[in-house]
Amino acid sequence: MTHDIPETAEATTETSEAAGESRPEGRAAGTGLSELSATDNPASPSAPTTVEADLDEALLGGPRALTVDGLAERAGLTERQVRSYWQALGLPITEEQEQMFTEDDAVALEEIYSVAEREKFDDRSLTTLIRSMGHTTERLVLWQVEALVEHMTTRFGLDDTSARLLVLDRLPDLAPVLETQLRHAWRRQLAAVAARFTVEFSEARAGDVPDAGALPLPRAVGFADIVSFTKRTAGLGSSELAEFVQLFETRARDIITAAGGRVVKTIGDAVLYVADDVATGAKVALGLAGEGERAGGGVEVPPVRVSLVWGRVLSRFGDVFGPSVNLAARLTEIAEPTTVLMDRETAALLAGDTRFALTAQPEREVHGLGVIEPVRLQWAYKG
Repeated sequence: MTHDIPETAEATTETSEAAGESRPEGRAAGTGLSELSATDNPASPSAPTTVEADLDEALLGGPRALTVDGLAERAGLTERQVRSYWQALGLPITEEQEQMFTEDDAVALEEIYSVAEREKFDDRSLTTLIRSMGHTTERLVLWQVEALVEHMTTRFGLDDTSARLLVLDRLPDLAPVLETQLRHAWRRQLAAVAARFTVEFSEARAGDVPDAGALPLPRAVGFADIVSFTKRTAGLGSSELAEFVQLFETRARDIITAAGGRVVKTIGDAVLYVADDVATGAKVALGLAGEGERAGGGVEVPPVRVSLVWGRVLSRFGDVFGPSVNLAARLTEIAEPTTVLMDRETAALLAGDTRFALTAQPEREVHGLGVIEPVRLQWAYKG
């Protein structure tokens, strides 16, 4: 299935057979948006003020008509509350009397503080909720915009600046679709978390509550770390490096999700994953290691070192913490390429599962953890 932008932009595309390039007409390298006329490119507004007004209408729901004081009065809040909200969201307030807020901003503030009052949120809880949205959406928006820039660059043979200008032109049409998809994805993710809670903690209501001092969540946790990342990426240009990292992250996510695990985060050349039971964690780990073994034959995941540890973790800020996470990181460092290492306690949990083969490895001295006894995980041989 192809995804084409509307005919207004398509009609401005002309192809140079000699150069093998296709670009929106009039988008010469370095040409500013204000220098393009509607005749040169119907997809481009004729003046920056028009662009700003169109974007505000499409993205903010209306004009910026309120100052900080006006926003506070409209939302029934103090100026301090408004500033706290905006700071937690990650958007600076630079000018006292600048009209930079909209009616939708007032509604959003009024709603969240009303819920905070009803649920008796303290300042820390409220700030965490707001900051989670700001931090996540900031990364999400940057990710999506850069994907659109890459698309425009490739499709029309544009330079980076021209591609970004074209993305600006297309945002009023694309934003509503992206917003709907975000709302849908958020609801599905929230429902998935609720379903896991229902299964995992249903017995706790009957009194099966773990030690109050223990970390709350039992999880299989592990890392997959690209082998020789520095060497593999040395000499790559920005676009090649971006493609390399994107291909690794995309394929790794697909493998982890397909096996029943979840990606916690990616850290450049590594990915941190969790699973709700140790067997699923083992399938995730072996899937990542196995894909790396086939690297070079069109496979998108380079060779990786993988770890797996079962233990209790603390989940905060979209991340997980605890001794098992630290141990998993150390095991990854000492694993051989395309292999999976576990600790002995985790291996013991898989000892009776005939799908897996376990091989004890020599003891290793690991900085910060002392001597550990790693165990290699493999699929059992099926003659």
